[in-house]
Amino acid sequence: MARSQTPQRIHLRSARMLDVDQGELVPGSLLVDGERITEVAPKNVPDDATVIDLGDLTLLPGLMDMEVNLLLGGPDHRSPLTAVQDDPAVRTLRAVANARRTLRAGFTTVRNLGLFIQTGGLLLDVALKKAIDLGWIDGPRVVPAGHAICPTGGHLDPTMFQAFAPHIMPLTVEEGIANGVSEVRKAVRYQIKYGAQVIKVCASGGVMSHTGPAGAQQYSDEELRAIADEAHRAGLKVAAHAHGDDGIRAALEAGFDCIEHGSLMTDETLDLFIARGTFLVPTTYLADGMDVSHAAPELQAKAAEVFPRAKETIRKAVARGARIACGTDAPAIPHGRNAKELIALVDRGMTPLGAIRAATTVAAELIDVDDRGRLQAGLLADVIAVPGDPLNDIGVTEDVRFVMKGGKVFHLEGATTN
Repeated sequence: MARSQTPQRIHLRSARMLDVDQGELVPGSLLVDGERITEVAPKNVPDDATVIDLGDLTLLPGLMDMEVNLLLGGPDHRSPLTAVQDDPAVRTLRAVANARRTLRAGFTTVRNLGLFIQTGGLLLDVALKKAIDLGWIDGPRVVPAGHAICPTGGHLDPTMFQAFAPHIMPLTVEEGIANGVSEVRKAVRYQIKYGAQVIKVCASGGVMSHTGPAGAQQYSDEELRAIADEAHRAGLKVAAHAHGDDGIRAALEAGFDCIEHGSLMTDETLDLFIARGTFLVPTTYLADGMDVSHAAPELQAKAAEVFPRAKETIRKAVARGARIACGTDAPAIPHGRNAKELIALVDRGMTPLGAIRAATTVAAELIDVDDRGRLQAGLLADVIAVPGDPLNDIGVTEDVRFVMKGGKVFHLEGATTN
């Protein structure tokens, strides 16, 4: 069953269900009415309820990925020049396929963290969110960032990924390329005006761009403070792409809410990080599974230097109780393989329950929502099912057999329905 169905009253049954807060498996029984869970372990099921019996599966809350870019990657993206070959219409259609794949993998909410493509100022992820919310296409709930805010030549300046010659792909402040305090304020205001719900900023260099060291700070302290001020006055959080310690510390001092990657963070900065309760989205599976074999030699060298250090940094962050939310940086790993991040988090020392919380309750805190992340009465009926016991084998999250979002069934394998 691939297509969604109209929300209705459903009694969802399975052998087990995870109570995320208690950290234990309980019998699986939920009553869903419309888009919400109305009762857990109902004693009386209405006669008109459709029963979906999932058999020997385990119910989990819909998972969340806090760092994706649905507008990139996906089908037929082998050419390294898609940044200039895809127009905004093709780019949006690419996102339709990626959104469907992500949802079927059990990820019912994502943050789309920053377009870094030429669109003429269109916020394609906001358009994607609208189409999904209206039910025109299948996909996860999207928290869009609009265009990533980046200095000229910074890691998220898309002309850097292929080292384009001057004037090949001119980009505007509205498209996130902004220098100086006045321009970064304008860039943030533009994203907010047209629907961004989080602001993404390039605070340090990256691994896969021709921008010098991956850890170099790329915005001045003053610029970073201005970005945080604009976003926070509008009630939005700010997420920083930051591998290097200088960029991470500068973002923390500027009041940023979330650090993406955090690869080269020192122990002293980690102390500050934890003291402030800042969120970390480590995208740590990249260090295991990102294919850099076709990258330029100098970029492969950066990856060989950064990735082993990143794994150790995340191990320290896990051990010291940092607030870690799940994020993959897809398509740096392929869309639909998002659960690989949960496996990597466990490899870095997190318990399977902790990894599931990173993709449910902690992610919900990061995006300031209290209507999802648990299987509880009154919350959105975002429910998935996997075989076996995810508290003993986190790998079962790669084998999603059932997906419900807002009371609609989007994926169903081998269950009985009556």
